[in-house]
Amino acid sequence: MKSPSMFRGLLSFSSMTMVSRVLGLVRDMALNAVFGANAITDAFWVAFRIPNFMRRLFAEGSFSTAFVPVFTQVKERGSHAELKELMARVTGTLSAVLLIITALGLLFAPQLAAVFEPGALDQPHKFELTVSLLRLTFPFLLCVSLTALAAGALNSFHQFALPALAPVILNICMIAGALWVSRYLAVPIMAMGWAVLVAGIAQVLFLLPALRKLDLLVWPRWGWHHPEVRRILHLMVPTLFGSSVAQVNLLLDTVIASLLVTGSQSWLSLSTRFLELPLGVFGVALGTVVLPTLSRHYVSTDRAGFSRALDWALRLTLLIAVPAMFALLLLAEPLVATLFQHGRFNAFDTRMSTLSILALVCGLPAYALVKVLLPAFYARQDTKTPVRAGVAALVANMLCNGIFIALLFELWAPPALHQGNWLDGIAQVPGLHLGLGIASALASYLNFALLWHWLKRANVYDRQPGWWRHWVRLAVACAAMVAVLLVGRWWWPDWTHVPVLARIWHLLVLVVAGAGVYVAALFATGMRVRDLRVG
Repeated sequence: MKSPSMFRGLLSFSSMTMVSRVLGLVRDMALNAVFGANAITDAFWVAFRIPNFMRRLFAEGSFSTAFVPVFTQVKERGSHAELKELMARVTGTLSAVLLIITALGLLFAPQLAAVFEPGALDQPHKFELTVSLLRLTFPFLLCVSLTALAAGALNSFHQFALPALAPVILNICMIAGALWVSRYLAVPIMAMGWAVLVAGIAQVLFLLPALRKLDLLVWPRWGWHHPEVRRILHLMVPTLFGSSVAQVNLLLDTVIASLLVTGSQSWLSLSTRFLELPLGVFGVALGTVVLPTLSRHYVSTDRAGFSRALDWALRLTLLIAVPAMFALLLLAEPLVATLFQHGRFNAFDTRMSTLSILALVCGLPAYALVKVLLPAFYARQDTKTPVRAGVAALVANMLCNGIFIALLFELWAPPALHQGNWLDGIAQVPGLHLGLGIASALASYLNFALLWHWLKRANVYDRQPGWWRHWVRLAVACAAMVAVLLVGRWWWPDWTHVPVLARIWHLLVLVVAGAGVYVAALFATGMRVRDLRVG
């Protein structure tokens, strides 16, 4: 695949993902305005995060990274009949396994809620609400996994736009649930559970016409013993963990956050939204677009093409992730205050959400680079090496969680709380969720460092010329952008007590000025659009 084609694929995927992420912000604005940050929204976020975590771990994580290389190899070397047979066997096997998992999830919903929200066990109403919501949201795993299967097949044919647009359906359904359906239910938050269920079904149906056009809409067949299905399953086992360390960390953070002040779940969920906007639009997009290309270069033993494609993805990742990190560090409070401080979401919630955003976005470059490095292993069907990095990152994250929460508790807790039970104490000190964000950021850098080390040892990637010039341009452009944003924050220091319209136009000025100066500085230092197409 030529680099211009990869660039067009990236633009296609990123533009559709941008639509989804922007609607995701609108979704969170609607949800926070209607429900606020409290016990009921905490219950929903836990109920949604469990199947959503399993979706990212299983469907979009391990399954996609195992399925796409094998599917691409059959596509390149086999006949279309063999490709259809593989599609039928994978669909049947995946559906059967997920039906069992979904049934178990519905049956053991109370136990799942107890594991992932232990802090609610002494709050019967909150716990029962979490269980009820979980029984509505859990089938989302089945639907969205089938969506991931269809998306993987479409991506292998370089069709990136529709799969990237599918998540828009979820956001539209959740917006409708918050603003409209919730008015008609005795327990308004249940509207969000129904919205997730309906969206899951709609996403599957959305991609079926595109599969039909490729003549890949097949009747599912059991294929446990099919050789290619077995190979996908073999590759999936290690990637069940290795491809989704960030998600495992996030879910474990959910468990710990349930022990903290009420509202911590909602503040963390809002923080991850700001992380996912640049990460999903560019980090995940680059990883998705580059995986089929790297797989094909590996199949054809084209080391030079493999290196050019990976180098291209790494440079673009830094070009977006580094300025995004600096911008979010400086604009976290203005963004939260402008977008979310309405209705039941108050100035205190803005400050608490800003805390975790500041910590999480420090790890943004590492999160994004990991998304790009993982395909370099999976394209070569090396699924074990990422697990080693993932285990180290997960252990580091858990250790850092304990260290930073304990440290912040010692610094911020009043003397009276130091005398009592520690678990009771951390449930009364706001802001301790900051420790979870710091730990996640540090763990992401460890994950990246280990992957980079083992990639260099594998001797499959040759760094392309021009990196020194790339770093200088990036440094100059980021410095110019930061200077402009610092002037803006000095000129407009207050964001929680000024009128909404003032926040909006102040934020627009800062975003446009910062982005404009960054792009202008890149061009002033010699970068051109054609450089983005060089692989």
